[in-house]
Amino acid sequence: MITDIILGIGGIVISLINVYIWVIIIAALLSFVNPDPFNPIVQFLYRVTNPAYAFVRRYIPTNIGGLDFAPLIIIIGLQVLIVILSSVLRAL
Repeated sequence: MITDIILGIGGIVISLINVYIWVIIIAALLSFVNPDPFNPIVQFLYRVTNPAYAFVRRYIPTNIGGLDFAPLIIIIGLQVLIVILSSVLRAL
């Protein structure tokens, strides 16, 4: 029974990570079109993604040739986390 609860929580965590990956993708795509900064959706996306961007930028120089690679680095890291978490959950 405990295993089922852990598997359920793990599935929810993996789903939330996938949603956050999509939020990062949408925010990165919006940065190309220069959206209205007063739009509530744009403000929400920036508030959710900027802490992760700041964390990555603190340790890795991500601005190369005018392109910011922070979203790509975060997405790769989250994908690795999903793979690790999935393999741990499958081992239960």
